[in-house]
Amino acid sequence: MSASRRRRRRSDHGGEEHHVDERWMASYMDMVTVLMCLFIVLYAMSTVDSAKFEKLRNSLATGFGTTVSTSVDTAEGTVVHAQDVGKDAEGFSGNQALAVAEAKNLTGLQKKMQKALDAAGLAGNVTMTVDTRGLTVRLVGTQTFFQPDSAELNSHADRVLDTIASTMTASKKQISIEGHTADLLTVYPSVWELSTARATTVLRRLVEHDGVPATVIRATGFGSSRPLTTGRTPADHERNRRVDIVLLSDQPEAVRKLLPAAAATTGKAATGTATTGKAATGTTAEKASTESSSSH
Repeated sequence: MSASRRRRRRSDHGGEEHHVDERWMASYMDMVTVLMCLFIVLYAMSTVDSAKFEKLRNSLATGFGTTVSTSVDTAEGTVVHAQDVGKDAEGFSGNQALAVAEAKNLTGLQKKMQKALDAAGLAGNVTMTVDTRGLTVRLVGTQTFFQPDSAELNSHADRVLDTIASTMTASKKQISIEGHTADLLTVYPSVWELSTARATTVLRRLVEHDGVPATVIRATGFGSSRPLTTGRTPADHERNRRVDIVLLSDQPEAVRKLLPAAAATTGKAATGTATTGKAATGTTAEKASTESSSSH
C-alpha cells in the first residue's frame, strides 16, 4: 500500500489530522462562557444589595471606558439635558399663563351667575366651584329642585335654571348635565333611570325654554356611583341627590390640571358655596324635613 493511501486511511478513521473548519468551536465555547457569566450576574442581581449594585455599576462603567460620575439626588431637582434647558420651563410657564387666564374666565362666569342668583333670591342650595374640568354648578337636594322620587322640576328649579342660562349660553362652552341620586330604593326601575331622567329634564328646560344651543349640551346619569359623601344619614342622602351643570374647559389636560390652583391664586374663585353648610334654610329646610328620607 502506498504512503499516500496509508495517510488517507488514517485520516478517514479519526487519525491525527485536523481540519480548519472546526475552528468555529472555539468561538462557540467562548460565547457560551460569556452567556453563562451573564446569567450568573443576573441571578446575583435578583436580590439587589445597594452596596454591591453600586460596585457592579462602577465596574461595568470602568470596563466600558466610561467615567463614573457622582450620584445625583433627583429628589432635589429635575435632571435636564443641556440641549433641553429652558424648554420645559417655557412649557410650564405657558401652561400656567393659560391656566390663570382660563381660571379668570371661569370665575368671572361664576361671579356673574352668583350675582344674578343673589339678586333673585335663588342662591339657596346652589354651589359653584372651579375644578380640573371647568366650572361646576351644583343643584343640591331633590326637595329643592324636584318632586320627591320624581324627575319633574319644581318652580324653584325652573327659576334657577332660567336665571343662569343666559350666562352659560354666552360662555360658548360645552355643557355637561350630570344627574346623581342617593343609594336608596326608588319607584324607578333603578337609580340610573332616575338620575338620567333628572339630567334630561334639566337639559330640556335649558334648551327648549332658555335657548341654550342643543349642539353644546349633553345629559348623563351616574346613579349613586359618584356620591359626595358615603354617610347614611338623611342629610348625607340629600347631598348626594343632585344635578351638576358643568361648563367644560376646552384647554389641554396639562392646563386643566392647574385650574384649581390658578383659581385660588387669583383670589376671585368662590371656594365654598353660595350657602356653605347651611344650604337648606328657611322654608326650604322646613320642606326638606317633611319629606321621607327614602325619597330620591
